Amino acid sequence: MSPWWIAIRPRTLPVGAAPVLVGSAVAHASGGLRAGPAVAALAGALLLQIAANLANDVYDHEKGADDDRRVGPVRAVQAGLLTPTQVRRGLVLTLAVAAAVGGYLVAVGGWPIAAIGVAAAISAVAYTGGPWPLGYHGLGDVFVFAFFGPVAVAGTVWVQAGQVPALAWPCAVATGALATAVLVVNNIRDAPTDAAVGKRTVVVRWGRTFGVRLYRALLCAAFVAPFALGRPWTLVALLTVPFGWRLARAVGRHHGAALNASLAGTAQLLLAFAALLSAGLLV
Repeated sequence: MSPWWIAIRPRTLPVGAAPVLVGSAVAHASGGLRAGPAVAALAGALLLQIAANLANDVYDHEKGADDDRRVGPVRAVQAGLLTPTQVRRGLVLTLAVAAAVGGYLVAVGGWPIAAIGVAAAISAVAYTGGPWPLGYHGLGDVFVFAFFGPVAVAGTVWVQAGQVPALAWPCAVATGALATAVLVVNNIRDAPTDAAVGKRTVVVRWGRTFGVRLYRALLCAAFVAPFALGRPWTLVALLTVPFGWRLARAVGRHHGAALNASLAGTAQLLLAFAALLSAGLLV
C-alpha cells in the first residue's frame, strides 16, 4: 500500500478537513449541528482532496511538470511506483465513492449540494487534467480559495443548518486564504520547473517576489477575519500568529527543497487555525 499512501498525499488532507471543521462549528453556533451530515461532508471533502492529488500525480507527470528535476516530495507515477493506468483507476474509484457519499448529502441538502459536488469533482480533475488545465493557466489560486473557502464552509453549514448565516463568510475567507497559501508555497518552490514546461502559475507569470507578497497577504487576511465575527472567543485563533510570522519569513528566505518544510508548516497552520477558530465558535 505504500505507493498508494504516497499518491494520496496524507499530509495534504488537513487542507480538505479544515473548512469542514469550521463549517460544522458555524452550524453549531447557528443551532443546526447534525452529526450525520457533518461526517459525510468531511468524508466527501477528503475523498475529493484525494481525487485531486491522484489527478495531479498522473497529469503533472504526463505534462512534464514532475520529472527528475523535481525538488518536492516523491510522486508515485514520476518515481515509477505506480503506472498512469493504475492511478487513473484509483482516481475513478475515489470519485465513485465520493459520488456515493454525495448522494446522501444531496438527499439532505438538495440541489445546491448536487451543484457543489459536480463542480468540485470536475475541478479536482481539471486542475491539472483535461484540455485546459486550470493550474497551468494561473487559475489554481482562485479555484482553491473558492472551493476550500466559501464553497466548503457554506456547503458544510447548509447541509446541517439549512441556511448560511453571515457568520460563515469571514470563516470562509480565513480557511480559503490559508488553503491558497499552501498552494502559493508549492508554486514558489516549483516555479523553475513549472516555467520550463509552460505551467503558467501566478508565480511563474508575476515572479517570486509577487508570490511571497501574495503568501503574506493571504496569511494577513486569515488573521484579520476573526475580528469580523464579533465573538471574542474566536480571537483564540490568533494564537497561531507567531507560527504564521515564522512561516512568512521562511518563505521569503528559502528556495527549492528548503520550502518543503514551509509547505507542510502552512498546512499545519491551517489545521491549527481552524481548530482554534472552531473552538472559539463552540464556546
